[in-house]
Amino acid sequence: MHVQEWLETVPPLAIYLLVGVVIGLESLGIPLPGEIILVSSALLASQHGDIDPVILGACASAGAIIGDSIGYAIGRKGGRPLLAWLGGKFPKHFSEGHIATAERSFQKWGMWAVFFGRFVALLRIFAGPLAGVLRMPYWKFLVANVLGGIVWAGGTTAVIYYVGVVAESWLKRFSWLGLVVAVLIGLTSMLVLKRKAKKATAEPVSVAE
Repeated sequence: MHVQEWLETVPPLAIYLLVGVVIGLESLGIPLPGEIILVSSALLASQHGDIDPVILGACASAGAIIGDSIGYAIGRKGGRPLLAWLGGKFPKHFSEGHIATAERSFQKWGMWAVFFGRFVALLRIFAGPLAGVLRMPYWKFLVANVLGGIVWAGGTTAVIYYVGVVAESWLKRFSWLGLVVAVLIGLTSMLVLKRKAKKATAEPVSVAE
């Protein structure tokens, strides 16, 4: 069953909890489709008045912040052996290449790797645990974590919600062709931004001795 169709069968309270828990677990370091769940839920909220987008965004933000904080604590305690263990359990997501890419991002951006990592799938999983492993000062991590969680989760919820509202209005006034063009433009813009973000995080960084 499609995610959107399945969510339509779930009560609003369960959707709030689901979004918070899935995003929290993803931020903690478990590879789950947090962004897909959030986008689908926000789109559903634009079509059903029972789901409050403000509560949805708040739950998503709380899950992101709490999950990242737990991931930081686990990474700080587990250290490098934790990354090696995760590589054995989830080789697709925690391969040596992915870890090296994430480390280069931290070397280049510092605490802002946690903030910008919210918008890149790879770093969204790594940010909390890796910040702990690298022993980033907690206050720096906390500032970037809170800001990143609110901007990413709240911003994504707001954008997708209003896109859904506008799309529904367009369907009443214009043809399907207009909607298809709008969706294609939106998807193209998103893919370009994601590609640029991934390219930036993959750039080699020279670390001073």
